[in-house]
Amino acid sequence: MRLRAVEDGDLPVFFVHQLDPEATRLAAFPSRDHDAFMAHWAKIRATPLETITRTILFQGRVAGHLGSWVQAGQREVGYWLGREFWGRGLASAALDQLLAELKTRPLHAHVALHNAASIRVLQKCGFVITGREKFPDTEIEELTLTLTAPS
Repeated sequence: MRLRAVEDGDLPVFFVHQLDPEATRLAAFPSRDHDAFMAHWAKIRATPLETITRTILFQGRVAGHLGSWVQAGQREVGYWLGREFWGRGLASAALDQLLAELKTRPLHAHVALHNAASIRVLQKCGFVITGREKFPDTEIEELTLTLTAPS
């Protein structure tokens, strides 16, 4: 597994990954149509000083992506893997690599309470649960996890 900068050719793979109904259920985040997806990534890639993005490669294939951005004054991290790459330790390994690059602390992540695998990934990387809230008008609960010390 290795990380590299996101390239234009990665976006079609990322697009397919975010269409997976099980992935969107676990992430509690709806997929976007093609135009909205591409506009979102254009915005992300237009702010390289604020937003850090990396492609996760496994055995020469695009397995997913991860990144860090500032939201409401706090630095956040997040990741998305294609389902065919789940359960191989790639998210933990990729996040560890990103954390070695990011020196800013604290770092925050938000995860749907029902996404046990993602919670485990973050905890393996040193994040601790620091909050819990329910999305308005839904049954979805979300955990906030925070990393305060360098990993």
